[in-house]
Amino acid sequence: MNTPRRIMLAALLGAAAASGLAAQTAPAGQANYDMETTVYGNLPPLAEMEEGPRVSGIISARKGSRLQITGDDGTVTMVTLHSETEIRTRGGFLGIGNKTLDQSALLNGLPVTIKTSKYAEGLVASEVRFTSDDRMIAAMIRGGTQQQFGEQGAAIQQNAAATEALRGRLGDIDKYNLKGTTNVYFDTGRATLSPAAKNELCAAAQTAGADENSLMLVLGYTDITGSQEVNQTLSEKRAAAVVNHLQQVCKWKPYRMLTPTGMATADPAADNTTAAGRAQNRRVSVNILVSKALDGM
Repeated sequence: MNTPRRIMLAALLGAAAASGLAAQTAPAGQANYDMETTVYGNLPPLAEMEEGPRVSGIISARKGSRLQITGDDGTVTMVTLHSETEIRTRGGFLGIGNKTLDQSALLNGLPVTIKTSKYAEGLVASEVRFTSDDRMIAAMIRGGTQQQFGEQGAAIQQNAAATEALRGRLGDIDKYNLKGTTNVYFDTGRATLSPAAKNELCAAAQTAGADENSLMLVLGYTDITGSQEVNQTLSEKRAAAVVNHLQQVCKWKPYRMLTPTGMATADPAADNTTAAGRAQNRRVSVNILVSKALDGM
């Protein structure tokens, strides 16, 4: 999930369900009652509909099969769920695996990406995707639950403070100070950590752990070797390998890990036309962040 969407998560949780969710986009600030186009009744098969635009944002309200999606820029889009809508999640903190869920998984406050089809003047969801850790956070905050994050079945009482700290961080998640970055590097086509990389990750975790308010943002990258699809998958695997090691070996707490992301060939650190440059681009970047509201506390 990108950072702007996560910023909106806490602000949008608990929003009242719209009284009539229409399948139409409205500019930021436009009232819901201005949107008159709603998809009702029995819908035809998705295969008979024209492909619609891709919609991304936070589920800010839901009424039955109709969703209100608020984008990063505040634009509101109304989308209707279909009996054929595929709802999938990509595995949470480890960033791996896919799981198909039912429509009950779509909670208010959940950041989603939706493929749509057009029907009449409205939009119908053909596929909804989100990450499982985003859903966990949405459910935790929405329900006010005290999620257990401790190691090896630690008592709920010991985890309550960690949960409340996480909830506080989410409120200021758009106001980070970058405290440091550690890059670890990979061989071509590989997602295996070297012994040196493992040591560097634990050293970074130990340094970051000195500040109880610090969080980690893990971003995986590749060079330009291979197709975009292959590089996307490889960058996710590299990020997952780093998160695995940080949590399982370096004992970094899961609740202090932001969503790991595979960036493929985006944001190259060096020139991809040279072997030396490509070596620098085959990396995972571990960024240590502290909310400005908590920095120094």
